[in-house]
Amino acid sequence: MWQRLSFRTQLFLPLGASFLAALILGGVLLQIFATSQLADEHEPARRSIRTIAAALNDTLRASDNPQKTLDAFVRSLAGSSDIHFRSVEGGLAPSPKDAVRNLQGVPRWFVELLMVPETDAAAPVLIDGRHIGDIVFLPDLSADLFEKWIGFLALTSLVAVLMLLTGIIAYIFAGSALRPLQHLGEGLTRMRRGDYTKPIPVGGPPEIRRSCTEANALAATLAQLSQDNRDLMHRLVSLQDDERRDLARELHDELGPLLFSIRAGAIALVEAAPSAGNLGNPVQQVLQSVEALQQTNRRILDRLRPLYIEELGLATSVQTLLRNFRKQAPHITLTDTIDPELNVIDGALARTIYRVIQEALTNVLRHAKAGAAHVQATIAGESLIIEISDDGGGFPADNVFGRGLTGMHERVRALSGSLSLLRVDERTYVRCRLPAEPTREAPVNS
Repeated sequence: MWQRLSFRTQLFLPLGASFLAALILGGVLLQIFATSQLADEHEPARRSIRTIAAALNDTLRASDNPQKTLDAFVRSLAGSSDIHFRSVEGGLAPSPKDAVRNLQGVPRWFVELLMVPETDAAAPVLIDGRHIGDIVFLPDLSADLFEKWIGFLALTSLVAVLMLLTGIIAYIFAGSALRPLQHLGEGLTRMRRGDYTKPIPVGGPPEIRRSCTEANALAATLAQLSQDNRDLMHRLVSLQDDERRDLARELHDELGPLLFSIRAGAIALVEAAPSAGNLGNPVQQVLQSVEALQQTNRRILDRLRPLYIEELGLATSVQTLLRNFRKQAPHITLTDTIDPELNVIDGALARTIYRVIQEALTNVLRHAKAGAAHVQATIAGESLIIEISDDGGGFPADNVFGRGLTGMHERVRALSGSLSLLRVDERTYVRCRLPAEPTREAPVNS
């Protein structure tokens, strides 16, 4: 539970608890010492009551009219607020709470908290050996309690001010300490997503500054490794394209003439079949096989190295690819949104776009069991957006990228692009985003 709390909360809770404990401790100490202090302050007055009572009793014994002397003494006490005469008929002795005659704004709960001590004192008054009353010392503790209340308020205010100042300082300190950590976390998140361009601001305590510096150094290293990896993949793709081109040339230059020669010979045999007996049917079968081999050879050549891109441009080549798909799969309704400006793109970028569309449509034909598909290839600002969607059964959850799409993913990464598979609203999407080349050559008309 504690680990789930934020840093500020973990910082403020102990501070608040310590100040609260200090306030409680101050209240306990005030209760202990204030009670004993009140008792000690009035102890001399309590002892003087016995002296006054002894002197009064001596005077009463020597007086011819003790009652008149007592009355005169009682009248003399009218100006005293602490010393009183209580006759025997006056009733019970007053409680310590009676000493609090004017609270002067002191809350009752504070008086109860202090536990006012027994500060009153009584000494007997005798006339002719008869107990007629007591001289009572009953001090007014209101001023003392008000003083203690002011002290308590001062203590509480001091604790509150210290808590507030400490909280503000801790908040500012936490903010200054957390801000570099937040920058560090955001930078690590960017690094995890493959963005190494924006450096992490270096600030905060030395430990955090060292971490930010090390993270920036790591980002620079990863950026260099990523660039090296893209260069390596780009060279690998270029080598693959070169191998495809060489293989396509071999098939075109070597296998093509041989198939043409076989077809020409088969046609000659067909024309000579009436005079050769029963060679007609076998020769027709050979001719059909040769034609099938020629069509297969053309499809292989088209997959190895589509010549339409160099001759007609990317947009036209893609349209040709879509027409061939419609002929090959008439049961799939294929729609498209192809930007004509794609014709200005050439080189590795054009070949990658063509291959992505080609491989995605191949997967739709072979695996999707779809009834409709849509191809979109547009230029949006500095990016090229390619999206192929279908209403088929989707891709297996445990095998998102097959061999073909894995190769396309490598091609896209070599050009600093992204390739993803999505399943949204019962449709499967192959989405590719590539950076547009900063300069483009004008299209070459064939």
